[in-house]
Amino acid sequence: MGICENRTVIITGAAGGLGRAYALAFGAEGANVVVNDIGTSLGGEGRDTSAADAVVEEIKAAGGKAIANYEDITDWDAAGRIVEAALEAFGDLHVVVNNAGIVRDRMFVSATLEEWDATMHVHLRGH
Repeated sequence: MGICENRTVIITGAAGGLGRAYALAFGAEGANVVVNDIGTSLGGEGRDTSAADAVVEEIKAAGGKAIANYEDITDWDAAGRIVEAALEAFGDLHVVVNNAGIVRDRMFVSATLEEWDATMHVHLRGH
């Protein structure tokens, strides 16, 4: 029995990097894991949910419980739907790891207003 047995955790940005590591670690400790990721690149482009699905499969293959969720944390209502998904799948919620991030390959002074807004929405206003 792991230290997180039967605890439910939501991890945003969980398809790669630190978020993936957190998801796998919580899963290995017995947590029910909601792997949230909208499937964009670190720069915020594209949309591919297969990486989140792969993390879920890794957790399940190791004997854990997990679901994928593709809601956008910059949307207030979508954030509520992430919580609803956790409650529907596992009955409760104990931990939220707000890990999602976006990276721009330039200094902020040369970023466009759209790039600046996207970064602020994820980093400061992500729910």
